[in-house]
Amino acid sequence: MKKKIKQQRLKAVKRFFDGEDPKDICASLGRSRSWLYKWVTRYAPDNSQWVEDQSRRPLSSPYRTPAEIEKIVEMVRLNLYNKGHFCGNQVIQWELIDMEVQPVPSLSTIGRILRRRELTHRRTGRYIPKGKKYPELPALLPNQTHQVDLVGPRYLTGPIRFYSLNAVDAAINRCAIEPMPSKAAQSVLDAVYAAWLRLGIPENLQVDNELAFYGSPTHPRGMGPLIRLCLHYGVNLWFIPPSEPWRNGVVEKFNDHYQQKFLDKVAMSSMSQLRQESLAFEHRHNSTYRYSKIKGKTPLKALADMEKKLVFPSKSHAPKHPLDKPEEGCYHLVRFIRSDCRLNIFGEMFSAPPETQYEYVVAIIDVKEQKLKLFLDTIQIEEFKYQMR
Repeated sequence: MKKKIKQQRLKAVKRFFDGEDPKDICASLGRSRSWLYKWVTRYAPDNSQWVEDQSRRPLSSPYRTPAEIEKIVEMVRLNLYNKGHFCGNQVIQWELIDMEVQPVPSLSTIGRILRRRELTHRRTGRYIPKGKKYPELPALLPNQTHQVDLVGPRYLTGPIRFYSLNAVDAAINRCAIEPMPSKAAQSVLDAVYAAWLRLGIPENLQVDNELAFYGSPTHPRGMGPLIRLCLHYGVNLWFIPPSEPWRNGVVEKFNDHYQQKFLDKVAMSSMSQLRQESLAFEHRHNSTYRYSKIKGKTPLKALADMEKKLVFPSKSHAPKHPLDKPEEGCYHLVRFIRSDCRLNIFGEMFSAPPETQYEYVVAIIDVKEQKLKLFLDTIQIEEFKYQMR
């Protein structure tokens, strides 16, 4: 077909230069005069390519999304994907708005960026363990360890955007659900504190590396609001390794349950209604759902049978942000050390000893001593000065 079209162009131009009337040429070929003059203009006897089709792509693209915005879209998408979160165009756009990125690309533009960078694949298959020893936290008694995660953004009819802080006792699966209007510092404090008012204060609190949990990548030593809250209340805060959401497996499984049995089934149109329905679902879960790991009991029945005395906050309202900087206490980060022997502490890099290569380590930040202590299994193998800011 292309060969026939090229032959038609060659013959039309030859007939034109042989002096034939353009009107007759166009009539015999079923073409317009503009088509004929286009190829007459392009004719170049010294260049055999003049008869070929040319790209219609513009020489410049003044409205193309800036390269730095495309890079941010890529990073946001990979971050959401690695955490096991929803990572569609709408969620990415809301994340960009939260980050105050300007200009915010449209949903269709975000889709084109993802296709260009081949980032439209979905997670498949099951996780295959690395076979490395992981520092698991104890979860034999109520409130030994809570796993906490932020779900969202999700949307009510309207649309109204919200987040949910889900906390689960890893021993008996008792849960607390706290809707949040945003991931602002005070919202995080209010949500965690409200969960403690109902569940009690845990010995250990395990979270992922969500920005709202640790503070600021610009000031990684500044101790974010959750770190300060835990230190003030004597809670051991643990951050799981980046890109390993299964380490928070109890709350991650609960998140699926929360989505399927609650969000997908209950229609809500306001934050007040969401709070009311969330508390109702929380109570229904804790009082009626049965788990094999606690011998078929409900979370509340398991709590009653264990007769564990719980400790609750003394005040009815969360402290206000910003909290005073703690002067003592520790918080913990579990990290997997790869071939480069680099230890990542909220974006700040430290050199780890060679024996930690391909091993899980625990980095303990001692606020009083202003030190970062590195442990392999239970043995301290390195220590760094860590001046808090």
